[in-house]
Amino acid sequence: MSAVQDAPPAPVDDAALHAALVSGKRPPRPGALTVCLAFGWRGMLKIKHVPEQLIDVTITPVLFLVMFTYLFGGALEGSTQDYLQFLLPGMLVQSVLFTSVYSGVALNTDMTKGVVDRFRSLPVWRPAPLVGAVLGDAVRFVIAATVVVVLGVALGYDVEGGVEGLLAGVALVVLFSFALSWVFTLVGLLLRSPSAVMNTGFMALFPLVFLSNIFVRPETLPKVLEAFVGINPVSHLTTAVRGLMGGAADAGDVLLVLAEVVVLILVFAPLTARRYGTKN
Repeated sequence: MSAVQDAPPAPVDDAALHAALVSGKRPPRPGALTVCLAFGWRGMLKIKHVPEQLIDVTITPVLFLVMFTYLFGGALEGSTQDYLQFLLPGMLVQSVLFTSVYSGVALNTDMTKGVVDRFRSLPVWRPAPLVGAVLGDAVRFVIAATVVVVLGVALGYDVEGGVEGLLAGVALVVLFSFALSWVFTLVGLLLRSPSAVMNTGFMALFPLVFLSNIFVRPETLPKVLEAFVGINPVSHLTTAVRGLMGGAADAGDVLLVLAEVVVLILVFAPLTARRYGTKN
């Protein structure tokens, strides 16, 4: 019995061992687009499992639109219906832009929970989690825009630009919010808690939103505020969307917004990716 136990182990046939462990050809490494879409799908699954996070894109826009229309419509435009024609495109801009803050909050939440460290260990394109998360947030932007438009039409908004103008306006807002999301993802990487990211994001957006032409006509403001409204990118976006939805679109207004979108992406996307790659 001891002779059997002391016998050396039989030699292992490397070819047989490899054949037993490998059942087929190794799958190819996923491309950058595939990985980005996978991370985007992850963001949508988070909505499925935690539907309460859609409150800010469903309930909040309804409250803002109804409140501003019926509280201030008569005082500012003489009737709520006239004010609704003026307000709705701007309310569309406001609702979707506020939603973009969530991009930074979600990224910071992943950081504080250690999820980002796990993503870095994956053999995939390094910025894929960032790009995928922002792409997934575009679904939130579309939902917020849809809620505002449907409610506005139900309240009596006349889409003078037709379906084409309406869709073009929504697309422009979603595109601008996608670009702005890169700003907030960078903020999410720089700050240490989700609440700090949220507070900073809203603190930055509130002056841009309320000191714009969303709620009132710029010519009714003091000269200093009117000058600020004129250079405010939120005002540029609101003017372009108002033109598209109202059937009086100006190509210069739309091109200006598209140029601002390009600048935001070219500046903040590389900064965010660089910070993501070096974040400890």
